[in-house]
Amino acid sequence: MNQFGALLAYPFAKRHGVLLLDAGEPSRAALREGGDAAALAEVRRVAGCALEVEVMPRAVFDRRLSEIYADAAGLDETAGIDQLERHGTLDALVEDIPATADLLESQDDAPIIRLINGVIAEAARLGASDVHIEPFENTLKVRFRVDGMMREAVTLPSRIAPLLVSRVKVMARLDIAEKRVPQDGRVSLAMGAKVLDVRVSTLPTRGGERVVLRILDKEQGALSLAQLGMPPPVLTALHKALAQPNGIILVTGPTGSGKTTSLYAGLGLLNDGARNILTVEDPVEYAVEGVGQTQVNSRVGMTFAAGLRAILRQDPDVVMVGEIRDVETAQIAVQASLTGHLVLSTVHTNDAAGAITRLRDMGIEPFLLASSLRLILAQRLVRRLCPHCRAPRVEGETVAGTGFDVPQYRAVGCSACHHTGYAGRIGLYEAITVDEGLRRLIGENADEDALAAHAFAQSQRLAAAARAAVASGLTTLEEALRVTRQEDADADV
Repeated sequence: MNQFGALLAYPFAKRHGVLLLDAGEPSRAALREGGDAAALAEVRRVAGCALEVEVMPRAVFDRRLSEIYADAAGLDETAGIDQLERHGTLDALVEDIPATADLLESQDDAPIIRLINGVIAEAARLGASDVHIEPFENTLKVRFRVDGMMREAVTLPSRIAPLLVSRVKVMARLDIAEKRVPQDGRVSLAMGAKVLDVRVSTLPTRGGERVVLRILDKEQGALSLAQLGMPPPVLTALHKALAQPNGIILVTGPTGSGKTTSLYAGLGLLNDGARNILTVEDPVEYAVEGVGQTQVNSRVGMTFAAGLRAILRQDPDVVMVGEIRDVETAQIAVQASLTGHLVLSTVHTNDAAGAITRLRDMGIEPFLLASSLRLILAQRLVRRLCPHCRAPRVEGETVAGTGFDVPQYRAVGCSACHHTGYAGRIGLYEAITVDEGLRRLIGENADEDALAAHAFAQSQRLAAAARAAVASGLTTLEEALRVTRQEDADADV
C-alpha cells in the first residue's frame, strides 16, 4: 500500500470519496466529485497539518484509489482488504501457512484464501495477463505473464497444491471432486474500484492439476481505437473500413498479439445504438453494453459456424466472429459480407498478405474474396522500454547480423519497472486496404509476394514499424526481432 494511503483506512476512503495523496506540509488530498467534503476533516487529522484539496472526476478518483490501495485490496471486502498490508509480500503470506502434517485436514482455510487473494491482487498490480499455478513433484510454482513474458512470483511446498487448486475451483464454481478432466470457469472480482473478470482453466498433469487464471481487466476492454497507438495512416484506413456498410475486416497475428482488443475497439466505434451488433466468441472475454454476445460451446454443437449461421437470422448490421478457423465459417462470413453485413474477425497468419492466401487455401473462391475483403490488419505487441532507466547503446554495441543502423536504446532495469527494463507494451501494425488493383490481383490468383508488393507500395510493413519503434527509443532491437520475422527485418534495412 502507498505509505500515505496507509494513514487512512481503505473502507473510509472509498465510502466518503477522499484520498490522502501526500503527507508533506501542506499535505495533498483528493475529493471525489460528489464525495463527502466533511470527511476531509478526518483526512486533515491523520495528516496532522493543513490540506491542499484537489477535486477529481469519479473515474480518475477510482483509478487513484486502486493504485494507492492495490497492494492491500484483497479482491473482495469480506476476504480481508488489508491482508497484503499486514503481511507485506507474497512470501510473507506463504510463511503464514501452518507447516502442519495434517494441513489437508485442517478446517481453517483462511491462510489459503489470503494466499490466493494475494496472488491475484499482486498479479493485477503488476498488470499480469495470466497467473500460472504449476504443481511439480516437490514444488508448486506460481508464475505471472507480464507484458507477454513469464515471470516467477513465488515457489510453494507441493503440499499446498491441492488446497490452492480447490480454493480456485470453489471461486470459479467448478467441481472440486473432479480431478481427471479439464474444467473451465470464470469469476468476477473487485480490487478496490477496479473490476476484474478472471477466466479459470484447469488441466490434469503428472504433478497434479495445473491452473491458469486469465485476468481480464474490464478497463482494457473499453479501449478506443485512438488509444491503441496505431500510426495515423493505419488508423485512417481502419476508420474508413469500419464506415463501410458491408464487407470483411480481418485482424491477423499470433496468440496474444492484441487482436481481440482491436476488434472490441472497432465495435466500440460502431456501437452507437443505431446498429444491431452481434458476436460469436470463444470465449466472450469482455461484456460490452449494447452488443449481443454469444459464446461458442462445441460440446453441444455451438461452433463458430453454427453460431454465425444463427445470428445471421437475428437481423444484424455488424457481426463479429472471434476467429475464422475452418472453411465452413469462412464461407458463411463471406456470404454474410456479400449480403449486406459488416463482418469483423481474426485469422492466425504471420502477416496481412498471408490472410488472403489462407482464406484461398481454405477453398474460398478468389472472386468472392476480391468482392468481400475491405481491410486486413496485422499486428504485434512489443514491450515498451522503461522511460526511467533506458540507456543509449554505446557505439558499436549492436545486435549481430541485424544491419540496423538506427539509434538504439537498451533495457537497464529500475524499481519503477520491477528491474525488467520494460514497462507496458506498444503495438506494431501493418494494414492492407483492398483497392481495385488488389481486387484484380486476388481475382487473378496472384501469389502472396505479388499481393504484398502491390499492397505495401505506399504503406509501411510490420518490419518498418518495428524499425521505427526502435529508432524512437520505444523498444529494443531484441524485442522488435522477437516478434517480427527476421527475413522481413533484414529486407527492410
